[in-house]
Amino acid sequence: MRSDRPSLLLKITAIGGLLFLHLPILFIFLYAFTTEERTYQFPPPGLTLKWFGVAWERPDIWPPLYLSLKVAAIATLMAMVLGTLAAAAMSRARFFGRDQLSLLIILPIALPGVITGMSLRSAFGIMDIPFSTWTIVLGHATFCIVIVYNNAVARMRRLSGGIMEASADLGANAFQTFRYVLLPNLGSALLAGGMLAFALSFDEVIVTTFTAGQQSTLPIWMLNELVRPRQRPVTNVVAIVVFAATFVPILIAYYLTRGGSETAGMGK
Repeated sequence: MRSDRPSLLLKITAIGGLLFLHLPILFIFLYAFTTEERTYQFPPPGLTLKWFGVAWERPDIWPPLYLSLKVAAIATLMAMVLGTLAAAAMSRARFFGRDQLSLLIILPIALPGVITGMSLRSAFGIMDIPFSTWTIVLGHATFCIVIVYNNAVARMRRLSGGIMEASADLGANAFQTFRYVLLPNLGSALLAGGMLAFALSFDEVIVTTFTAGQQSTLPIWMLNELVRPRQRPVTNVVAIVVFAATFVPILIAYYLTRGGSETAGMGK
């Protein structure tokens, strides 16, 4: 008889793959509690909670944290607006070069970050734009827009055009159709796309390096701290904060979109 149960080899391979992906993260958590402040000795000579208090009292951590939150929030808002508008145009309109334009929209997420960063830095230099929070935001928006666009366009393509025609036949104007018909069906996809965009922006390093100038976001601060020989566990404590700030939105986005196949007007 044919069995649907996975073989022992498949189970071992799956467990090995999960350990390979997640064991380094467990080490980050472990070394946030070590009593050794200079090296990553294994096993740790002891465990302590003091580094969380040290990190809380370090004044150099808070400005990068605030900057990362500010940049991620603004870039996400920009992506929500521009990504949704682009998705609406690409999902409903039919015109020459539509597929090529769609490729150009998603290209920034496919390009290596170093290429995007170099391009933006050159563009800012040519236009004589000084580095500021807004140059970081523009850099992050290049890939955040793609995240929101992909979520929105996938949901819009599953919506039946008949529901908007029915809304117009019932006397609704464009705003009412958007408010009462489109938004309820797109809301979870847009929120999930915004959360994913926020998570990616918050922990971005490569593009930020080219667009930040003398400013330092939290991931850049962590990268600089790794070369210092003292209080290395503080970096691990901050890494836990970054992990939580990125993992929680991604987890929420997953739960918001896993039932996204059930949309109004979708055929069976």
